Amino acid sequence: MDNPSPYWFLVVFGAVALVFPLIPLALARLWFLVFSPQKPSKEKNAVYECGLESKGDSWMQMKIHYYLYAIVFLIVDVEAVFLIPFAAAYAALPVGAIVAMLFFVLLVAEGLVWAWGRGFLEWK
Repeated sequence: MDNPSPYWFLVVFGAVALVFPLIPLALARLWFLVFSPQKPSKEKNAVYECGLESKGDSWMQMKIHYYLYAIVFLIVDVEAVFLIPFAAAYAALPVGAIVAMLFFVLLVAEGLVWAWGRGFLEWK
């Protein structure tokens, strides 16, 4: 073949993309069927957590404030990760990079002021 179709590569690539993940899944399923013991019992199918038997309803209402604290922490944490390289190379940075970082810091500060104004940072 002197001039194969340009779509032949896409067909081969698609086939490999389908077969490559399916082979380990098929092998895992085969391993499970051959070597996994099938002995269901009342004790084996019972709910087990931390060595204690389940009692009552498992629904527990969480306060949303814990989630909000975590989100604010992640925002500030990621800001610190982005600021470290800029702080290390501050003397060699052009003015445009410093303005971009200043804009970034102001956006994060605006988010913190917004969260504070909404009362998300107050422990209740």
